[in-house]
Amino acid sequence: MAKQEDFEVLTHEDGEYMLSPVPESERRPTWKQVMVWVGFGYVVTGLFVGGVLAGFGGQPGVPPGMALWAIGIGMGVLLVLTTLLGIMAQKTGLNLALISRYSYGSMGSNLPLFVMALLTLGWFASITGMVGQIWSSLIGNPTGITVFDPAVLGYKDIPAITLENFLACAVFGLIFTYTAYKGMKAIEAVAIPVAPVILIIAVIVGVGMLNEGGGMGSFLSEANKIGGLGMGSAITIVMGSWIAGVVMGVDLFRFNKSIKAVFAGAVACFVLTNPLLNIVGYIGAVSVGQFNYVEWMIDKGILFALIGVFAWTTSLWTTNNAELYCNSLYVGPVISSYKKKANRQKIVLITGVVGTIIGSLAFYQIFFADFITILGAGFLPLAGPLIADYFIVKKGSYKVEELNSQAKYKMAGIISFLIGAVLGLVFEYALVLPFGLPSGLVALLITIALYPIIYRFTADSKNPTAEA
Repeated sequence: MAKQEDFEVLTHEDGEYMLSPVPESERRPTWKQVMVWVGFGYVVTGLFVGGVLAGFGGQPGVPPGMALWAIGIGMGVLLVLTTLLGIMAQKTGLNLALISRYSYGSMGSNLPLFVMALLTLGWFASITGMVGQIWSSLIGNPTGITVFDPAVLGYKDIPAITLENFLACAVFGLIFTYTAYKGMKAIEAVAIPVAPVILIIAVIVGVGMLNEGGGMGSFLSEANKIGGLGMGSAITIVMGSWIAGVVMGVDLFRFNKSIKAVFAGAVACFVLTNPLLNIVGYIGAVSVGQFNYVEWMIDKGILFALIGVFAWTTSLWTTNNAELYCNSLYVGPVISSYKKKANRQKIVLITGVVGTIIGSLAFYQIFFADFITILGAGFLPLAGPLIADYFIVKKGSYKVEELNSQAKYKMAGIISFLIGAVLGLVFEYALVLPFGLPSGLVALLITIALYPIIYRFTADSKNPTAEA
């Protein structure tokens, strides 16, 4: 049986409680946590998703009515999932690594942690690449130097990575790394002043792009010609853009003081912030042929360009802080599970440097579209065992004192997740579901249904705290 000392790793060394519950005395004010979620939700992938739904670049899309339904359903599902996971985190004070032990096992929890570590690294690299690209658009390429040309790998339609682009990625990647290194208080410090400003800018720019395109009548006339993308795929894309953030919510909500604060944070992200970006991205792609409103603002003069680039950079700063911060909370416990000392801040530094290098070399430009589709299809089921174990099997209660005495491997969690992940990918790429149902959501529901069944027929139900 696992012992307490096996997991002791200076858990309070920087106040982030990597391997222990967050005590009530360290919970953060609700309004600050809500601001974190406003900033966290303001990730420009929301604009990208809006562009995808609008068929940006001549790809299949959906008309405006279907787009609104896809955004509403996708965000609604994400809201529910985030709230459920947030309730678990708030009541226990546990991060994802610790709460996963109850449904995956003390060593089996390394499976979802490894997956989330890769996903958050991919997101950090993508967001760093987004920032570098927009600064490159502002600065241009006065040096005339190309660092990397995707055409050498067969990606002829992707612009070369200039020295200016590369350096912008490097500089901002290191800035993001530093604030994530400092922890939750530093994340709040960035998010609080920035969140209201970027929301106002998004609304103003959305109206501006709509007017430039000829107004609402012209927009609807063009948008209603869009088609070719099924509703299920549209919903999967919306959810795929945020499933990693939903699971990461566990690591943020453990600092909340109440369940109301959890719901307020989830609403701030999935009702107030992200749907707005989806809609602005859709409007921009249809009205002016550009979902990225900063690219549009750059063409409007230096003042608009500077405002746009500032809003873009600071909004992504809050999101990338969370990606890197949570990444360390996944990697650290994996290292600790093998009885090795894990230092959260060192992990942040190492991952930040690796992610910055990857982001500087066109990860976003080359892989991002496929990245979020795969996330929505194959990795939405990762949350299934957590939800099923806590709310169905354990009836909404965990004994925190049993945290370090869980069985090593809990097959119900491992098997149900793997089945769900495989089914999600099959439904998305090989076996089309009837009625346009979204692959990731169906796979998640199957995972939740499978978990208690498998649980009943395995050793998990008989000896939940015994070695498997």
